[in-house]
Amino acid sequence: MFNKIIIGNSVPQYLSSDNDPLFEYHRWQANLRESDIDQIKTVTGVPVSHPFIERLIGTIRREFLDHTLFWNSTDLERKLGEFRQYHNNHRVHASLNGNTPTEASGHIMHRQAKLHDFKWHTYCRDLVQLPLAA
Repeated sequence: MFNKIIIGNSVPQYLSSDNDPLFEYHRWQANLRESDIDQIKTVTGVPVSHPFIERLIGTIRREFLDHTLFWNSTDLERKLGEFRQYHNNHRVHASLNGNTPTEASGHIMHRQAKLHDFKWHTYCRDLVQLPLAA
């Protein structure tokens, strides 16, 4: 699990986790020590101690999992990967003043669709459709 999280990304300085016994496992602790990552534990019984994570989990549930069927863990991981791509690249965020994270970082600016000349682009296996300039 640890290797899946950090593959292709820079290693973080801090990692937040709850009090699940999984995070006490010796291999998990060894990975943190070897990577020089400080672990920050949540307060037991207080799910609102991480509001950003709670917000993300709620968004994933409301916007994706409540509308999607999956057959096994592999299918779920694949579909969550597609949703992650949509969420990080194409979904507008209120905290970014209505921009997508890609636009906020300055990488890609999408042309706005004209009302008389546009096509629909689908994401997450037709769960989300956004207009694009044709």
